[in-house]
Amino acid sequence: MKTAIKKSDFVLAPYMKSNNLKASWQILNTVVPYTFLWFLAFKAAAISVFLLPPIMVLMTLFSGRCFSLMHDCGHYSLFSSKKVNRLMGFLLGIINAIPQYPWSRGHAYHHKHNGNWDMYRGPSALISTEKFAALSPFSQKMYQLLRHPLMLFPGGFFYLIIKPRLALILGITGFIRHIFSCLNQDLGMGLPAIIASYKSKHWYTRAEFWDLLFNNICVVGSWIYLSHLLGFGFFWTVYSIVMTCSAAIFICIFFVQHNFDGSYAHKAEGWDYILGAIEGSSYLKLPTLLNWFSADIAYHNIHHLSERIPNYNLQACHNANIHLLANSKSLTIRDIPDCFQFILWDAASDSLQSIKLWQQQQEIPFSKVAN
Repeated sequence: MKTAIKKSDFVLAPYMKSNNLKASWQILNTVVPYTFLWFLAFKAAAISVFLLPPIMVLMTLFSGRCFSLMHDCGHYSLFSSKKVNRLMGFLLGIINAIPQYPWSRGHAYHHKHNGNWDMYRGPSALISTEKFAALSPFSQKMYQLLRHPLMLFPGGFFYLIIKPRLALILGITGFIRHIFSCLNQDLGMGLPAIIASYKSKHWYTRAEFWDLLFNNICVVGSWIYLSHLLGFGFFWTVYSIVMTCSAAIFICIFFVQHNFDGSYAHKAEGWDYILGAIEGSSYLKLPTLLNWFSADIAYHNIHHLSERIPNYNLQACHNANIHLLANSKSLTIRDIPDCFQFILWDAASDSLQSIKLWQQQQEIPFSKVAN
């Protein structure tokens, strides 16, 4: 009989302590080199464009590390102070061109419901086998195409460069329409009442709106300034490639850490948080250098057991609790392509499936009838 593992079985508390010195050093050894690489790329481009690719590879890796540190700030784990985490998270959000506070609130929802596929199905908006079966053949092919690994690149560009700007524009446009609608119903309705009655799908609280607004002001302002300083063509060519590749990498890592063969993908009824963390999150074995650039987010099972463990304690916590992680999936870089098969959720079996396997299962009844 399988023994149920409880959260109290794990040694987590000693690793949940934030170290401001380590956190400050991580910010410095990430942001300073990333800034310097921009200067180096500008100077190198004046000599030869063939000098740019290796520099841009490093820029992409440092950009990804900026995102991972922003992620820790969103969990209030990087620094011991909540205010410092908010401030540094906001600044890293400007570097990543994404409003950190709204992003972190959405990410917290993921942590709260990890492995509960009735509640959360990842950034790829995966659907159930039942809904997939109801789609037309064309829609099924489009669904599969939009979740192809190569779509990480246009998806990454949209995720960082376009989506946050679009969210602000659509949200404000919706608010303007809401003003006219309210005044049409009640001409004497005051602005505070109008604001209080407005509900946007692009932000859920005033704090999210202000973070979205100020992030956009800072990001677009930096685009204008750097385009003027470095030249429009140079800046946007390098920036677009770096941000697109950076986003593609961290979306890929996030995807494979939850979508794999045997991943815990349960209905809300009977769902277990601990199993969601241990069996619904993988341990991705990366080379030491890539672990550094990803800020050890590869120890994702431990991260989901307690999001308050800062990245610089994840490996030690993993090693201390490794005897309890026998049922946790271990992946290598070679396994990553296979993970992109699992884009359907089968509610009947509480499992993830590939479209190929689903199609084979649909053919079985017909073959039995034929026999």
